[in-house]
Amino acid sequence: MTAPMEDPFGARATGAARLFRWIAGAAVVLAALIAAFVFSRRTTRQTATEHAHAAGAGGDSASAFVLSADEARRIGVTYAVASVGPLGRIVRSVGRVVVDETRQIAITTKVDGWVDRLYVDYTGQPVDSGAPLLALYSPMLVTAQDELLLARKLERDVAGGSPTARAEAADLVASARRRLQLWDIPVADIDRIERSGATERALTLRAPAGGFVVEKDVVAGQKVMAGETLYRLADLGTVWLEGDVFEQDLPAVKAGQEVFAELQALPDRVFTGRIAYLYPTLDPETRTARVRVAIRNPRLELKPGMFATIRVAGAERPRTLTVPRSAVLATGERSLVFLKRASGMFEPRTIVTGASSDSLVEVLAGLAAGDTVVASATFLVDAESNLGAALGGMGNMPGMDMTAPTKVAPAPPHADSARRR
Repeated sequence: MTAPMEDPFGARATGAARLFRWIAGAAVVLAALIAAFVFSRRTTRQTATEHAHAAGAGGDSASAFVLSADEARRIGVTYAVASVGPLGRIVRSVGRVVVDETRQIAITTKVDGWVDRLYVDYTGQPVDSGAPLLALYSPMLVTAQDELLLARKLERDVAGGSPTARAEAADLVASARRRLQLWDIPVADIDRIERSGATERALTLRAPAGGFVVEKDVVAGQKVMAGETLYRLADLGTVWLEGDVFEQDLPAVKAGQEVFAELQALPDRVFTGRIAYLYPTLDPETRTARVRVAIRNPRLELKPGMFATIRVAGAERPRTLTVPRSAVLATGERSLVFLKRASGMFEPRTIVTGASSDSLVEVLAGLAAGDTVVASATFLVDAESNLGAALGGMGNMPGMDMTAPTKVAPAPPHADSARRR
């Protein structure tokens, strides 16, 4: 009986399977370790971010702190005292130079015709009063010239006739001349037609006033209809400055008030004018009302379309609690000042502001007369306060090897003022 043949690959296959299972198990363990490591780092980073956001960001996290005299001097801190005194309110707005509507004219023709020639052929061209604008061919004008020449011939023919005939002939001449004048033909042109005794194919349309061409809607060869606007002229010797005033500032703005305007294009000039008109309606989206200021522009420096900053000087109020504008830090949600205590502590204080001038801000609540506040380097003081708050929140974070500074408990409002009184 023949013995079964031994499989030379069996042992090798069993060993390979065991090796594969061992490698697979090791890979699973390694992947688990890597996942745990990544998750722990992400959790730590997220915790750090949350602590930083909770502790620190923005003026709203400011806390009381102590700043030495040397440190305050190094960063340029100065102080001011909240005081009661007169406050002249300044209303600011952004305006735009526009054409004075009362100094615009539209050039039209009162008869149908065709443009033979343009004398004013581009927008922006300066035009003097009486200057030729275009030559117009119109059958109606030709007929009117013929009637004038016939009436003038009849007047000559009846010069030796009866007074009635002479009067009737003179009336016909006057009627023919008046018709041409009513169609905007200048008297000088009518006299020239009478002297020459010949009909002119095209008559010239002239500017009734001087100005600049701000609109041009005609080209040579074009047919024009009676009443159609061909040009629009504007006298820029006086322009309007239109600005938008916020709803809360409207009580301080009245017609006749003096206005100061500064333009970016003319940084060294300050233009003055007075409010000529306050529009009766309010924009429902921007909650602003428009004001109009008339400004003289003899050198044509103010060009329609320019933007300007407008300042309106409101009525002065005699007794108002104010601090310097530089002392107030606006965070977007509140207004903040840093109150200096007698102990040397700096305390952030939320205030309610009112009207303002170029240098002062009215304080409606949050301060009392005699309180000392930081008047300069306010942003640096705010950064110092926020840094203390941020470090206080991050001191116990994993990996942060620091001790959080001790916060100084804020004193009751107006405590220093009460002691002084």
